[in-house]
Amino acid sequence: MRGPRYCFALFFILNCYSTTSDHPTANLSTTWTNTESFCHAAVFGDGSIVRANFIRGSSGPSFACGFYCNGSCTSYLFYVFIVQTNSTSAIDEQQSTGFPQVVWSANRDHPVSYGAVLNLTATGELVLQDVDGSTVWSTNTTGKSVAGLNLTNDGNLVLFDVNSSVVWQSFDYPTDCLVLGQRLFQGQQLIPSVSSTNWTAQQGLYSLEVTDEGLFAYVGSNPPLSYYDKLFSGNGTDKGRRYIEFLNGSLSFFTFFG
Repeated sequence: MRGPRYCFALFFILNCYSTTSDHPTANLSTTWTNTESFCHAAVFGDGSIVRANFIRGSSGPSFACGFYCNGSCTSYLFYVFIVQTNSTSAIDEQQSTGFPQVVWSANRDHPVSYGAVLNLTATGELVLQDVDGSTVWSTNTTGKSVAGLNLTNDGNLVLFDVNSSVVWQSFDYPTDCLVLGQRLFQGQQLIPSVSSTNWTAQQGLYSLEVTDEGLFAYVGSNPPLSYYDKLFSGNGTDKGRRYIEFLNGSLSFFTFFG
């Protein structure tokens, strides 16, 4: 996300919408190589490059996923992000419409190079390998009956089985923001990027976390200092797992039993 990340806890939350377009899915044994071969690609005025595997939406803010770099573009991250698109679902490169907004990252602290490969294997695992062949990130879903990959209307990257049930989803691994319908569970954190041009996690400075007591925003110190909190109602004796969910433009508090 761009802009200040320190004024209030809800600045970690990204309120975004997309319109329905086609059904961006991929079958097993599909490979994407980080080169100019992508059908959906754009170069922005500051030199940033987007190469999108899928775009979900048209004519306005749209969810997409793919490789994204900024600055000198010597390294790339695999992201789910929001881009502006025109009526043909092409990415709008005009700087006036705003740069891509990052939603989720697979390899946030382990960027890859030009020529890196994303592979949806025959065994149902989504694997990101750098140009030297080293594995940078994977979903670890081999043998779990994965049938394909889908980017949903909500910006959720999903591996699904033959019954269209979720096997793995990016919503379960939030990084620095939430989108509508996404949950942040007890024990998980949102951690902002270092800056608008450095997307590595800014460990130890700001974070948003759900505990068994409530929602807390921290600023780095030893120990971390809470500058915002929203406590759960009730006496805290239930044994469920607490979580927040971004619904209807606000945060709702729940307890999960299961």
